[in-house]
Amino acid sequence: MSTMTRAALASAAALFSASLALAHGDVAPQPVNTDALPDIGEDWLTENPYRDAGEEVWQAAVSIGASGYNQNCARCHGLEVISGGLAPDLRFLEAEEYGDEWFMERFREGYTQNGITKMPAFGELLGQKAAWAIRTYVETRPDDAMIDERQDELKAIRDHLASGDVDVDATVARLTEIAGEIETLSGAPVADSIAFRAAGQLQAYPDDLTHAAETLTIGLSAAH
Repeated sequence: MSTMTRAALASAAALFSASLALAHGDVAPQPVNTDALPDIGEDWLTENPYRDAGEEVWQAAVSIGASGYNQNCARCHGLEVISGGLAPDLRFLEAEEYGDEWFMERFREGYTQNGITKMPAFGELLGQKAAWAIRTYVETRPDDAMIDERQDELKAIRDHLASGDVDVDATVARLTEIAGEIETLSGAPVADSIAFRAAGQLQAYPDDLTHAAETLTIGLSAAH
């Protein structure tokens, strides 16, 4: 969490709130709008260019990746990348070059087993920027066990927000502390957890407690 500033938390609010409500993807590949991301050339890379590209680019990649993932991948790999066993749990794919190469090979070429297409090839259909945005979203998924350990406090914060009688600065500070304690399963340095998102929403919109409460409610439900 030390690499992310309070300004980054604020900008995260608008980027992440919409992705929480998205459900499973459609069968046909859905296009992903990547206009907000910097160009990375035509040659396919072997390492995620958005991982260390700065806070603004990272935030955009996670947001765009969330949309792309939920439209195209969640049907098999699970909402919030929590697999139900139908497909590999991508949260455990290491956030380093080896994991990037494995992810990109499957994304570009798809996967066929015994003549049956288990995963379609997305490379030519969605493009490289969408691929790395989805990769960025996937690798920032939090360790759900760590969220479980803090679910009682997160529920209490949610209920407190719903009451409307809240010290917003203190609540942002505590959510930020909780977010800093939650790790990713991939080894990526920052977890895009519900505590991280709710803190960003509260900081950006201190008079709108409802959205932060909904973020916690939906996130806690998705984890189970």
